[in-house]
This record gives sequence, structure tokens and C-alpha cells, in this order.
Amino acid sequence: MFYRPETGHNLPHNPFNAIVSPRPIGWISTRCGTGDNLAPYSFFNAVAYVPPQVMFASTGLKDSAHAIRESGVFCVNIVSTDLAAAMNATSASFPRGTDEFAAAGIAKAECETIDCPRVAEAPASLECRVTEIVALRGTGNLLILGEVTGVHMRDDCVVAGRFDVTRFHPLSRLGYRDYASVTEVFEMVRPDDRTA
Repeated sequence: MFYRPETGHNLPHNPFNAIVSPRPIGWISTRCGTGDNLAPYSFFNAVAYVPPQVMFASTGLKDSAHAIRESGVFCVNIVSTDLAAAMNATSASFPRGTDEFAAAGIAKAECETIDCPRVAEAPASLECRVTEIVALRGTGNLLILGEVTGVHMRDDCVVAGRFDVTRFHPLSRLGYRDYASVTEVFEMVRPDDRTA
């Protein structure tokens, strides 16, 4: 099958999200004059090591984007499989000013380098300062880039000096309403890796 996005796919549901998968979920927390906000974004990823930088994309001027424009900061909370239901609850369209932490019963903690809340039980959280907000093609599509200024890792997820994803099973977004949990990993040595 081949289709051009501008003419349509003729399927019951758009396959694009299913093709580009799995995708990590950035559970974005923010704070602004209307209060604290927490929402999941599946167009999220790390984009650079030094300095560490991340990005996420938002469709429409949602509460997260509004708060980020006001404050210049945000926090990315990593979603573990046991937090899936709580994450999903925060995807609801709440009225502006609703604290999704409270609405979904999620424990909140303060960030260290920015004035922003974070998910207390997240296996990891990345405190970020906005570096750029880019308007993408289409109606209301925004790309938000940030530099990581602080990193939280739960102590039980650090094993032998490594952040061990098998301790919390990251949740990833597939297409449609589908998700996947990382339950096993394997290692591959690159051809150019030097061994001692």
C-alpha cells in the first residue's frame, strides 16, 4: 500500500502514529499563574548529549505550551508501566487552571533548578529550561526544545552505576490507543566499539 498524506490513506484510522513507534512518553509538568499542570506527550525525545537537550511537540496551544511560554521552564517525567493509568488520567481535557496532579491523585515534588513541580514517583525526571519554541507547519503545531538543568533518578532504578530500565519498565506509545511496556533488554556491541 502507498498513500500521499495530502490525499488520504482510506483506512479507518490514521496509520502514521503506528508506523512511527514505539515512542517514549514525555509526561510534561509545568507551573504558571493559573497553577500546576501535567500532561502526556508522545512526540517526545532526547536530541543532544552535551549539553543534554530534549524536545516535545504539541498540537494546539494547550495548557502546557501556554505555561511554558509564561515560565520558560518545564519538567519531563518518565512514565513507568505502573503509572500508566495515572498518566492516562492526565490526558483528559480539563478546564484551564485544573491541577492534574490533584485531579489524578498523583504525588507532587518540587524541582531543584527550576520553579516547577515533578511527579514524585517517576523513575526519572528532567528539569528543563526552554531554548526555543518553533511553529511547525499545520494548525497549532509547536516544537518545544529545552536544555536539561537537573536530573532526578529514583535510587532503586540505579544498579551497578547504570540507570536500569528493567527496574521500572518504561511505558511507550504505539499507534491508535496502543501502548507497550519494556520488560527485557539486550545489548549489541557496535563494530567501532573499542574493548580493553
